[in-house]
Amino acid sequence: MTFLGELLDFLQRQVLGMAWLNQLVGRGLAAAGLDPATRVGASVQFFIYDLIKISVLLCVLIFAVSYLQSYFPPERSRRILSRFRGLRANAVGALLGTVTPFCSCSSIPIFMGFSAAGLPLGVTFSFLISSPMVDLASLVLLASIFGFPTAFAYVILGLVIAVVGGTVIEKLRMESHVVQFAAPVVREAMAAGAVPGAGPEPAVEDGPELSRRERTDYAVQQTGETFVSVIPYILIGVGIGAVIHNWIPASWVETALGSNNPFGVIIATLLGVPMYADIFGTLPVAEALLGKGAQLGTILAFMMATTTLSLPSMIMLRRVISGRLLAVFIGICVVGIITVGYFFNLTQHLLI
Repeated sequence: MTFLGELLDFLQRQVLGMAWLNQLVGRGLAAAGLDPATRVGASVQFFIYDLIKISVLLCVLIFAVSYLQSYFPPERSRRILSRFRGLRANAVGALLGTVTPFCSCSSIPIFMGFSAAGLPLGVTFSFLISSPMVDLASLVLLASIFGFPTAFAYVILGLVIAVVGGTVIEKLRMESHVVQFAAPVVREAMAAGAVPGAGPEPAVEDGPELSRRERTDYAVQQTGETFVSVIPYILIGVGIGAVIHNWIPASWVETALGSNNPFGVIIATLLGVPMYADIFGTLPVAEALLGKGAQLGTILAFMMATTTLSLPSMIMLRRVISGRLLAVFIGICVVGIITVGYFFNLTQHLLI
């Protein structure tokens, strides 16, 4: 057990956390005449280190996930989901969301295609919740900062929120709140080619099976396109993290988001809702907040709210569902996120 613990610690700190890179950046800045012990020097060190670390992890993970995603085009995903019913279908929908694009906005066109193909409402919403909140990348990236126990717990509880949310929405029988609003938008998206595979008569075949080279080319293309699209948010997130890490007094963070504030989880969730970022943009902020004394559950609630309920994605979603259903969706997610946040705060001493 000791060897396993040391191995996991090495993986978290040196492989995923790249502690060696932080030391290397610090030595490089010192050699250039900038003292990492000063606020300015520490801010520059944090910015360079986190930018490189997240960019490297981002590219590696997107390549791996995109390669896996090449086996699940929309039509194949629809056929897989159509084989299941009830709670199992919602669970499969949530699991399928873990191998889809990283931000909530990119998941909505797939959600539209699934809805147009006639999949149960609960399944489509389980997918829509889990896709931005829980993906394969989140497991690795969270482990690099919070450790493997926290990362596994985050993924499992995120899937629980997705399955429960989809089940509740399905029980409310609000199908009419999607169909009457989504139909014209889906047709427009299909005409523009934004919803591949969507339509009342989806193709039976996925097309010719891709070769290993074609899958690799696809993964490389997806890696480049995704990196270009998210790098602005990574830069903003790393910049905010550097400011929090070196310029914001720890007492301020502890007062607002620490254990002495019982409403810290609620505040963090409400702050995260109007923002727009994926997990890569929120990680440096989360890392800085943890170092300043914010509670684990409060930080994770902020990350969940930011990635799942971003304002741009809610605006897009409002075009394809009614305001009432959107309010139900947001309410379920907010309640689930707050509940998970308090759970992590109560178990923080066991996880990290």
